[in-house]
Amino acid sequence: MDTLSYKTLSATPSNIQKNWVLVDAEDQVLGRLASKVANLLRGKYKTNFSPHMDCGDYVIVINAEKIRLTGKKLTDKVYVRYTGYPGGQRFATPRELLQKHPERVIEKAVKGMLPGNKLGNALYRNLKVYAGSEHPHQAQQPQLINLNSIK
Repeated sequence: MDTLSYKTLSATPSNIQKNWVLVDAEDQVLGRLASKVANLLRGKYKTNFSPHMDCGDYVIVINAEKIRLTGKKLTDKVYVRYTGYPGGQRFATPRELLQKHPERVIEKAVKGMLPGNKLGNALYRNLKVYAGSEHPHQAQQPQLINLNSIK
């Protein structure tokens, strides 16, 4: 038979190449940054992407306190959490969260863009967010990526 035969390649743990990527969040819009980071975590830009596997990279986000929110989201957006006790519903705005724990704003935005299953939890563990420009992952030699060049 003289026909071309193409096989669909599926990623396996043996042929997945995971890299360390460094992203600077300074003056980046929160939602646009989060969607690009979620794609990096998921590995959707790779040629051997498989939706059921963790083929993404480890992503380090620095300067989380210098993130930008557009419009009136800084004061009008509300994060709701529940302590588990009666009457234990707690509310926080991004302004309050940025003052106390600036990394949580980015973590919440990225987690909301990942799958809501075991795979999403595994991908979320590959995200490291830091408020300042220092991070403890120098030994992994992360590559600095300009998010404005990624579509």
